Amino acid sequence: MDRTTYTLEDQDRMKSADRYFAWQSRLVRKELGRRVLEVGCGLGNFTGTLLDREAVIAVDIEPQCIQRLKRRYGNRPNLHAFACDVLSPEFRDLARLRPDSCVCLNVLEHIEDDGAALKAMAAVLAPGSAIVVLVPAFQTLYGPIDRNLGHHRRYSRGALRQLAGRTGLRIRKLHYSNCIGFFGWWANSHILKREAQSEEQIEVFDRYLVPLISAVEGVARPPFGQSLLAVFEKP
Repeated sequence: MDRTTYTLEDQDRMKSADRYFAWQSRLVRKELGRRVLEVGCGLGNFTGTLLDREAVIAVDIEPQCIQRLKRRYGNRPNLHAFACDVLSPEFRDLARLRPDSCVCLNVLEHIEDDGAALKAMAAVLAPGSAIVVLVPAFQTLYGPIDRNLGHHRRYSRGALRQLAGRTGLRIRKLHYSNCIGFFGWWANSHILKREAQSEEQIEVFDRYLVPLISAVEGVARPPFGQSLLAVFEKP
């Protein structure tokens, strides 16, 4: 099984995590405009939460993902889906669709030159636009699942501040998310040595833990977490 197939299977397993995607949606949607560029849309697990917008410009490097996303959502007139690399001329041409914000969820860690990728996203946006990024946190959590998914790194707050500085972006918001997931990922990486998340783990997390975590973190942001949410602004 190649890494692309593995990644597609992992996304398929996550399709049933409705509460998790609803939580992501609550965190992210309020930061986005009416014409959203989604970089690394995959099979569209998050794309569906954006389809009430004027336009969703969904991009992924894998043509299989774009084909399946189009089949999944049919002929939605506000959905524009493209298979292209974020550093390609085709991506730069997306400026013609006038995106006013960008979202990139669990994607930046897959890109070796994350600074160049972030600059490319900013280049197709107008000044004042937001780029919302969710990335895995804490390099100490890095394990077999990260490796199999093609993660080059996990991030700290300091690393994202440095990345913003290198790319000329401002930071509007930067905080950890999913504090309980931190311990689960650490166990998968260092005790269980799992190669992939199981459907059972995802179901338990989505059904029982997401409601609790999202309620608690809605009141107080945690000092650590499995993920980091950043909202960058193009000056």
